[in-house]
Amino acid sequence: MRASSRLTRRAVLGLTAAALPVSAAAPAFAATVIGGDRLARGGIQVSGATGLPKKITARAWLLADCDSGEVLASYNAHRRLPPASTLKMLFADTVLKKFERTERYRVKDSDLSDVPAGSSLVGIKPGLTYTVEQLWQGVFLRSGNDAVHVLSHMNGGIARTVAEMQAKAADLQALDTHVVSPDGFDHKGQLSSAYDLTLFARHGLKDDDFRGYCGTRTADFPAGGKKTFQIQNTDRLLTGAWGLDVYKGLFGVKNGYTSHAGNTFTGGATRNGRTLLVTVMHPDPATNAVYEQTAALLDWGFGKGSSARPVGVLVDPLSEGGASASAAPSKGKGAAGASGTGAAGRSSSCWTAGPRRPPRRSRRP
Repeated sequence: MRASSRLTRRAVLGLTAAALPVSAAAPAFAATVIGGDRLARGGIQVSGATGLPKKITARAWLLADCDSGEVLASYNAHRRLPPASTLKMLFADTVLKKFERTERYRVKDSDLSDVPAGSSLVGIKPGLTYTVEQLWQGVFLRSGNDAVHVLSHMNGGIARTVAEMQAKAADLQALDTHVVSPDGFDHKGQLSSAYDLTLFARHGLKDDDFRGYCGTRTADFPAGGKKTFQIQNTDRLLTGAWGLDVYKGLFGVKNGYTSHAGNTFTGGATRNGRTLLVTVMHPDPATNAVYEQTAALLDWGFGKGSSARPVGVLVDPLSEGGASASAAPSKGKGAAGASGTGAAGRSSSCWTAGPRRPPRRSRRP
């Protein structure tokens, strides 16, 4: 109980800091230890394996085993950077369970009035009726901020959704994350980290709807009347677009880009019964750099990285029994015995296999 109380006070302080200018509220690295002491350090962290890809230009990245939660290698894991549309993973973690897939909603002008200019859009039109499933396809496949805003208004509004996302991040122990908008668009002070984005993906993948949406390559989207148009997933490793090959075993999860954030991507792949997650943030500008560097880290993880000893762990949510983070680095032991490792994720699988569950009961606010 005492550790939980300390975390609650830190969460309150973090939310208070969120109101400060970004220069005051956003240190380069987290002040608390989440996932182990080594992850709080800058620079490359790896143990027991060699041969990491040399041409990784990302400002931060992390590679983890999805099932065990063990972090196999990282670079600036807790560095706080703009997340772009990868923040939509947290939006899905927060809102996805609230509405039935088959529920229908007629979009109003006011639902789209606050979509930022220059946003990525799926093409939602006021006056048309969409199923919740179609709205989520717009979020995951086309990274449509219009779909995010419609779902946010269904959830009680933008402010309410942002507050719920921040609370969800606190439960997931994603303390590097400050949410300003639900869509990940460029807003001053909107930040996350490679560690937190990987937490969002791992948590989401336990839900079969989340996994289904992020792995969908194409879908037919309403255009009015009986007309539809096809939308394609913007994840180039999933679809093989822009001159890239489809990455063997890849099933998603979310990419992002803004002019301020640059490219961000969290990808997951399964080979020979092992599932890995990689988050890459802000590589040097190049057409496919974020995907090429993700693929290189996945290749290493399935190959030479198989012998890597964990340098940290993706912690479990507090609501699922995860131990709270420590306030300062522990002394002596390395990552495997570090404070803040929580339940170490070792009792949680990355997702539950099996048939899709029936539509959820609506829980409108």
